Amino acid sequence: MLNRKIKVGAVSYLNTKPLVYAFENGAMADEMELIFDYPSKVAQMLINDEIDLGLVPVAVIPQVQHAQIVSNFCIGATNPVASVCLFSQVPIQDIKSVILDYQSRTSVALLKILLKDFWKITPDFIASEVGFEKDINGTMAALIIGDRALVQLNNFPFVYDLAEAWQQLTNLSFVFAAWVANKSLPDEFISKFNVSIKASLGHIDKIVDSIDFPEYDLNVYFKENIDYILDDKKMEGLQHFLSKIGS
Repeated sequence: MLNRKIKVGAVSYLNTKPLVYAFENGAMADEMELIFDYPSKVAQMLINDEIDLGLVPVAVIPQVQHAQIVSNFCIGATNPVASVCLFSQVPIQDIKSVILDYQSRTSVALLKILLKDFWKITPDFIASEVGFEKDINGTMAALIIGDRALVQLNNFPFVYDLAEAWQQLTNLSFVFAAWVANKSLPDEFISKFNVSIKASLGHIDKIVDSIDFPEYDLNVYFKENIDYILDDKKMEGLQHFLSKIGS
């Protein structure tokens, strides 16, 4: 039993807003501390036991001790996701190298699967640093995720949506991030946590109205690109993905 506030890590991207609206407006403030960062940073905090529960890239689940998914809500996709894409100046078959976004391990792992099994190309991989988007040129493409991907959608002649490619390859949905705990948490806390997330998802219209983001239609993003329900179909896609990266 934890005799302190439960530390909860969440992703600082727009697509998380519909999951945390209630928490940002005071729900469970006496029981939990909410911490925001980019996906791979939240994942590392969960691995290091710096937080108790996190919305983490699913690729790290095998690295989290005592990992357990504690919510039936997620960042998933049953359609093109729009915010996880490979951007290029040339068609996919002409790409020679790919800059890998440092902000998510799941998207990098997914890209490597798709390059090998779907597009069947073997480019060189390049680690990224802040501002790497400006380095996309010639046969050097880049994986960009999150809000920065939405900003870039109209800036390149070739944009390959990773969720869409996964669905074409496997006929399965994809889960980018799930709520994962690294220890047993009280049943009452988990129940209230999920009730609050469900309530948050009822405020999408209000959330959209509160955000100034002219680069992309957030109504489309939150209601069509992102699918927040972790159902059996998504769990099937998640298990298949984990089996691919573990083999």
